[in-house]
Parts: sequence; structure tokens; C-alpha cells
Amino acid sequence: MPCSEAAVCGRTRMGRQWGILKKIFGWYGLLGCVFFMTLGTMYYKTYQLMAISEEMVGASYRLSSLAKIMIDQLLAMEENEKKFLVLRNPQYKDYFASSMKEFEARLSEALAILEGTEDALPLENVAQEFHSSRMGVLMAMDGEPADRLWIPEETLDRWIQKLSLFKEMEERRTELAHRTLQQHGRTALRWGFIGIVVSLVACLVGALSLARSIRRPLKELQRGIRALTRKGSAEPVKILSKDEFGELAFAFNEMLHRLSEEERLRTDFLSMLTHEIRNPLTTVRESIGLVEGETMGPVSASQKRFLNLARRELDRVGDLLEQLLQTSRLESQPLHLDPQVIGPGELVAAAVDRTAPLGQAKGVSVQLSVAEDLPNIIGDMDHLQRVLMNLVANAVKFSPSGATVHVRAEKDAEGRVVFSVRDQGPGIPRAEQPLVFRKYYRVSSLQDRFDGTGLGLHIAKHIVEAHGGKIWVESEPGEGSAFFFFLPVKG
Repeated sequence: MPCSEAAVCGRTRMGRQWGILKKIFGWYGLLGCVFFMTLGTMYYKTYQLMAISEEMVGASYRLSSLAKIMIDQLLAMEENEKKFLVLRNPQYKDYFASSMKEFEARLSEALAILEGTEDALPLENVAQEFHSSRMGVLMAMDGEPADRLWIPEETLDRWIQKLSLFKEMEERRTELAHRTLQQHGRTALRWGFIGIVVSLVACLVGALSLARSIRRPLKELQRGIRALTRKGSAEPVKILSKDEFGELAFAFNEMLHRLSEEERLRTDFLSMLTHEIRNPLTTVRESIGLVEGETMGPVSASQKRFLNLARRELDRVGDLLEQLLQTSRLESQPLHLDPQVIGPGELVAAAVDRTAPLGQAKGVSVQLSVAEDLPNIIGDMDHLQRVLMNLVANAVKFSPSGATVHVRAEKDAEGRVVFSVRDQGPGIPRAEQPLVFRKYYRVSSLQDRFDGTGLGLHIAKHIVEAHGGKIWVESEPGEGSAFFFFLPVKG
């Protein structure tokens, strides 16, 4: 059996790389890495969002709220101070003191939040001025009522302006934090989407690659197994990987190699055995002829009957040896053809004439039918006669006494010449019909009732296909069988 370059037919074990399980774990490990990296990125971005949110709510938003409260308290101080100067109601003095105390508390809280930062400078200026004027304000409030304000209006306006600027700054910072929050949110979504897409692509690529790495060697093995099943022989399959499928292909090629060696030895043995047996058979046949010719003395009727029986058995053994020899030749070398122009009627008539004695001996009639105006065919006359003779001989053998075998030559719808041989035998089960052309195959239900080697149809198939034709069977159990084959026409 020849070995292709891609196939390994040696006796050394092939090296093994990535197995199927490693490929699966590798691809899904990569997918898992991408997936967890995506989750990690999304978690980190989410953590950043939470930190920014906490900072925005805990600091900027609080400072902005404190600035608003302090402005409100300054306005309340100014309002209560003016009301007291106009109405001289001590209650407004208490309101003023309460607002000043609240202002001082909120200012201290804001300074504590901003301690050590440059943003505390505006509030520190306000606090410094407030503490500088605080004692004077308290003394003025404890003294006799006067027409002047406890805190000058321009001072209050200056503090309110500074606090308003501080409040606007914190609001801008809050807005900036909000924008940063949105940006990080969009980034997290983008990376999450990219991670999902990459995961899907990696999963798809991995699945396709894994499926391809499994499908290709399986199809190659399937091709080799089908060829071995249909033809009985096959070329070595290509080893497309170094995993378990590669080892399976290697083992399959080793099996083919061993089968080829065994088939070659068996064919050589059959060829040698056939040649060795034919010589003594020829001697025995000639000896029987001499005895039948009474060259050695008179022969009685009973002796002639046994001599005829011996001659028939010798002919049967001779036919068997001829089939074995021809099968051996067909498998060891290409069939040699001597193509010539043949008339379909001439071919069928010659084959029927040569098999007529078989039908007469069993009481089976053979009817010949050849359509008119059939085109000539191209082929080897001797080989094609053997095909028809094998088919007619089988039809006679399997038909009961008194039956009729129909041999026809006609043209089909495509203009091809189709030959058919139809018997009235027991038929072939549908499940076994594809197997009847295999070497040595015999229908299981007929093995005990009819003799045979299972080589005739195998030889016929080889000859027909060597001519570029096709042979097939149609049969129903209990209704007989019909064998068909077509051949290329001239031109």
C-alpha cells in the first residue's frame, strides 16, 4: 500500500502535542481570563464611581450646604440687627446672637473639613475678620442701644460675597465631580461592552477552531473507513493533527498497512495455488477423455455416467480456479482491455450461447430480447462476455426448474445501452443488496441451498467499472432479482 507524504505509515510512534482536553481547557481558560479581566475592570471602575460619589456627597456637597447656611445666618443677623435698631425689641437681639452662634459653628465645621487645603483660604479670611469683630459686637450688644450697627453692613456684605464665591466654587467642584462620575461610568460601560464582545469573539473563534480541529480529522477518517467498506481497500488517511485523532489516524494507517500485506500474501498464495492445481487437473481431465474414448478398452454405460460426473466436477473446480486466478489478477494489476466496437446483440447472443448448456441441464429456459437500432458500444469482447455469462449463470442457478431467465439489451432515456438479466429466484433482501458485489460475499439466506464462491459478481463489477460503466441490482424477496449494467456507446 503506497503511503502519501501527509500520512505516517512507519513503525515509530508519532509525537503528541495538544490533546482534545487540553484544547478545550486552553480555549475556555482564555475565555475565562478575558471574562474575569472584564469583571475586574468593571469592578475597579465601579469602585472609582463609588469613591467619587462618596467624595462628592461627603465633602463638596456638604461644604456647599454649609456655605448656604452661613450666608442665610449672615442675612438673618443683618435683618435682626436692623429690626432691633428700629423696634428696640430685645427679642431680636436674641435672634441675632443665635444666628451669630450658628454662623460660627458652621464656619468652624467648614474649616475643619478644609483643614490643610488651599480651598480653606477664603473661609479663613472670613473667620479671622469674624473673630476680630466678635468681641466688639458682644460689647456693643451688652451696652446701651445706639443708632449704629453692631456689624457694619459693608462687612456683612463682604463676608456674604466671599461665602457666595466659595459656594459657587464648591458647586462647580460638585459639577466637575458629577462629570467625572459620568465619564467613569461611560468608560466602565465601554470596557464592559468591549470585554463582552471580546469574550464572545474568543468563544466563537475557540468553538470554530475546536470544531474544525475535530471535524477535519473525523471527515478524513470517515473517508478512509467508507473507502475500506465499499472497495475493500483504501489509501492511507492524512494525519492532520497530533492529538487523539492523529493517533487514531496513525492506527488506522497501520491497520491498512497490515491488511494490505495480508491481502498481498493471500493473493500471492491463491495465484500460486491456482497454478499448481491447474496442471494436475489438466492431466486428470485428459485421462478421463482417454478413458471415455475407449483407448484403453471398452467402457460400460455406468462407467461413462461416473466419468461424466467426474468431468463436470472437474469443470466446476476449473471454473472456481479461473475465478480465483482472475480475482487475483484484478487486484494485483490494472485490468488489460482490448477495446473494440461491439454490437450489443452480438455480445448478448454470444454470452447466451455459451451458457445455454447450463439452462438445458437444469430445465431453465433463457430468453433473449435485443431492442432495435441500438448504438454500438466500445469494450473488450472477452471480458464483457464474462460479465454476461456470470450474470446468466447465476440467474440459472438460483431459478427453479421450469423457470425463465430474461436477458435484454435496450436503450435508456439518456441514450445509454443497458443490459439486464432477470431471474425467478428467491430474491435478495434489501439490506444485503449493496453487499452482493463484495468479494466472497454470499447472501446469508442462500448459503445452505446453493453452492458458490461469491466471486462472480465481484469480477463483473471490476470489468464493468473498468469500461467506465456501472452495475447494480434490483430485487424483492420472493420475486426474483434483476441485474443491470450500462456501457459507454461508440462516439
